Amino acid sequence: MNSKLYMQKGEIIRHLYFEGTLSCLEASLLSGKSLPNATRLINELLDEGILVETGFAHSTGGRRPQTYSLAPDNLHVISVAMDQYVTRLTLMDAQNKFLNGTHEIQLTLPANPAAITELADHLAHFIKSCGTPRDKIVGIGIGMPGFIDVSKGLNHSFLPTPPGESIVSFLEKKLDMPVFIDNDSSLIALAEFKFGAAKGYPNSMVVNIGWGVGLGMILNGEMYRGNNGFAGEFSHIPIFTNNKMCSCGKVGCLETETSLMVMVNKAKEGISSGRSTSLSLIGIEKMTLREAAYALFAEASKGDRFVVELLGEIGYNIGRGIAILIHILNPSNIILSGRGSAAGRLWLAPVQKAINEHCIPRIAEKSTVDVSTIGNEAELIGAASLVMENVKDNMIYKTLRTKKLKKKEFAA
Repeated sequence: MNSKLYMQKGEIIRHLYFEGTLSCLEASLLSGKSLPNATRLINELLDEGILVETGFAHSTGGRRPQTYSLAPDNLHVISVAMDQYVTRLTLMDAQNKFLNGTHEIQLTLPANPAAITELADHLAHFIKSCGTPRDKIVGIGIGMPGFIDVSKGLNHSFLPTPPGESIVSFLEKKLDMPVFIDNDSSLIALAEFKFGAAKGYPNSMVVNIGWGVGLGMILNGEMYRGNNGFAGEFSHIPIFTNNKMCSCGKVGCLETETSLMVMVNKAKEGISSGRSTSLSLIGIEKMTLREAAYALFAEASKGDRFVVELLGEIGYNIGRGIAILIHILNPSNIILSGRGSAAGRLWLAPVQKAINEHCIPRIAEKSTVDVSTIGNEAELIGAASLVMENVKDNMIYKTLRTKKLKKKEFAA
């Protein structure tokens, strides 16, 4: 099989992944191929076990067309979601099903020159332990914090690599598998656009509430990355005159008053100052940052007044930043996603209050604010989507072939 045919089949696979099911006509229209060509490609993919028939589509008249979807057992992706302290790994099938749960490892990124080697070792162990044949794994998608140069496979903030190596080249050599990386907030936005609350909205802002406050931008139906790929550094808008040092080295950034780290620290300060709160009974001082953040969300959902006030203050400050986005970009909707979306609708009132106070009504009246429906899984789904966005690549598609077909190809 020549490379052109690999890529044509990969294009069909990509559309089926994002659309779920397609008829031959729909595949033809999406891929820009003639109906006979699309039908031939689909039939070959059926013969190879990569597609399955899924019944008949609805019809307004005449014969109902046969529909197809990806066979989940023959196409798997290793999906990785990293933050500065914890890395999550999972194996996903073609329907974004988590096949063996999510595995968490403690992997500190700041000031850790060995982080890339540690990540490679963890991935190698995970690949071996997951029990899936390597020829069924189409690739590894990784979301990570920091300034990511997608084209060069580099992270300018974390995960330093040996001279002459990129993160991608280093991991591909170690793991013998295609690897793709991207900024965590960009992947969360990709997941929301393809499968979540931003689906069907071509102009959306996806706010990643985590240890910082990231942003993924979907403009005119495409991810917007800016001139050199670093667009969306929402955390570092200089919005406050608080003289607080940000992780970027500047002062007064949005992050200094809005991140989950700020929320946890303010909660501890409140306990120390004698605020009446149920938090004093559960010992968040001894918890990890992640445990403390989720404990805060749980107590807020029970109505703890202090925690609700704290979330309200942080939500209002996030809303101030969103007001700037609305004035500049006029999005149709803003999605609150990432780890912090676990607080649910508690964010909506304070965010909307800030928008009401700081936005020109005519500009903001058509911009809605929603909480993610896929939440903390968004980055893992986005990492899988990153791999599938690139599935038409010749070398990736080859990993879908069975060993028998590979031998026949090489013999030819």
